[in-house]
Amino acid sequence: MTLLGPVAWPPAPIKTERLVLREPKAQDRSAFIELLASPEAHTYLGGPRRRDELECETPEVPEQWPGSFVVDLDGAMIGQILLRRATAHRRPPAAGKADLGYLFLPWAWGFGYATEGCAAALDWFDGVLPGEPVVLTTQSANVRSMRLAARLGFTEVERFRAWDAEQWLGMRGAAEDRCRTPSLR
Repeated sequence: MTLLGPVAWPPAPIKTERLVLREPKAQDRSAFIELLASPEAHTYLGGPRRRDELECETPEVPEQWPGSFVVDLDGAMIGQILLRRATAHRRPPAAGKADLGYLFLPWAWGFGYATEGCAAALDWFDGVLPGEPVVLTTQSANVRSMRLAARLGFTEVERFRAWDAEQWLGMRGAAEDRCRTPSLR
């Protein structure tokens, strides 16, 4: 996996209590188009893409690259989780670190699927690249994403303004551990 380091890709499917994280397949194309065209899913991401453009531009097997997991529920795609190296990140604390992203179809919101899927992806990442920090950026107005970041163990590094909104940058892993004061027992 050149984007994250020397990791074999794709990994075996990752199974949780309710979900499977797996590589994208041709059967996921229509769900990817629905996800990328969804106004609700893109409220904090600059807006949806046009469906007609997506129909023309989306390859037979979409998003087929290292770090792209389909979140599968009962054999159907309900979202995507991304882990990629933030090489060109605009914020210095994030540059070069693994970056977690996720996007779920709106009908799948509110059931804990994002927490379950992202936790499984982070567990996998911790197993293949132990000690590597992971960053996550979201608009601070995105309350659901802020709560998810907290549940996943991300702590605030900074807030900044971009794309006409306040953004929140959080980190989990090695870098945050160095900032903690050791407890005296």
